[in-house]
Order: sequence, then C-alpha cells, then structure tokens
Amino acid sequence: MTEALTNTHLFGILLTLGLYFGCIWLRKRHKKNWINPLLISAFAIIIFLTQLNIPYEHYTKGAGFIHAFLGPVTVVLALPLYRQRKLLVQHKYSIIGGIISGVAASFISVIILSRIFHLNDVLERSLIPHSVTTPIGIALSNSLNAVEGITVISIIITGLLGAAIAKILYKILKITHPIAKGLTLGTAAHVLGTTKAIEMGETEGAVSSLAIGVAAITTVISATILQIVGWY
Repeated sequence: MTEALTNTHLFGILLTLGLYFGCIWLRKRHKKNWINPLLISAFAIIIFLTQLNIPYEHYTKGAGFIHAFLGPVTVVLALPLYRQRKLLVQHKYSIIGGIISGVAASFISVIILSRIFHLNDVLERSLIPHSVTTPIGIALSNSLNAVEGITVISIIITGLLGAAIAKILYKILKITHPIAKGLTLGTAAHVLGTTKAIEMGETEGAVSSLAIGVAAITTVISATILQIVGWY
C-alpha cells in the first residue's frame, strides 16, 4: 500500500511543495528569520524518506519535474539585471573586483581547510566548485576527476547556509550597501543566495544574478589554470 502511494509522480511533487509552503507559513506566523524554508524542508524530506524507508527513486519521480524547471526559471533572473543595467555599469569595477576576490577566497579556503583537516586530493577537488551553480559545478567536478555526489552536496549546503545566515552576517558586519549584499550572495551562495537577494531588493537581486555567471566563469578558468600548472 505504501509503495503504491509513494511510487507515483504526485508523491514527490506534493511532498516537496507541501513542506516548502508549510515552512513559509511557519516563518510568516512566527516571524523568525531562522525558519528557512529551503533548509528546513530539505532536511525534513531527508528524514521523512529515511525513516519510512521510501526509495529516493520514488521521490524523484515527481520531484524531477520541479528540478526540470530550474533551468528555465534561471532566465527570470535576467529581468532585474536588465532593469538595473545602468547601475551595474556604473559600479562595474567594484563588482568585478568583488567577484574575483570572492572566488579567490573560495579557492583558498578549500585548499587551506583541506590541508588542516588532512583531506585527500579527491575530496579537495570535489569541494572546489562548492560556490557555483549546480550544472556548472557538476561539469567542473567531472573535469577535475572529482566525486560528483560530494560536489553536489557541498553546493547545496553552501547555498542553503549562505541564504540562511546572510542577514545575520550583514547585521554583525554592518553591511548595508545593496551592491555589496548582492555580490556576496551571488558569488558565495549561487542561485539559492540569489533568491534571498531578490527578497532584499531589486538591486541586490540584479547584482547577485550577475555575480552567479561571472563567478562561475572565473571559477572554471581558475580551476583550468590549476590543472595546467599541475596543481590538480
């Protein structure tokens, strides 16, 4: 009976949307920023599937449809980018410099922490693409002969945590400029960070959308250079 209910396309769709919108309702009701719908619903799905021994393949039958919309939905990010094009051109040097600095910090932190915790080369290579969007991260992981699964998990965790703690960090560090907010979210937390940036404002969303693409390109070029010089 249970298998008949879960082994359908409707199961994954209803479970995902139900938990996500349920978390949104909780956040609005209790007005707590730490109630992050993406983070909580993701962990709730994992717990639900494991505790009831529901195969992941059953869940992805329906959830796969939602995943298929990620590509087309990304195009929507071009709208705030177009509306804020004059502001982006005005601050182009600051934006490019910020993105390059963010990518460099991402690389350096992975390398240093890998050395500190004595991670092997495969794990280190798998974590390199953790701050880029998933499709590019998977392609880069394969080119580095890394473990694709670890790369995907690191990308998801980075995006979820980035979106969850962004407002707290801005308050602690007294970051108020919309361009600075958009840059950090797009560069460090890719698409999930950009969804948070869009909630903050159109300028933040536009800059974050730009940062996703430029940061991804910069990461791929940097990783390629490291391969050429024999680092990986």
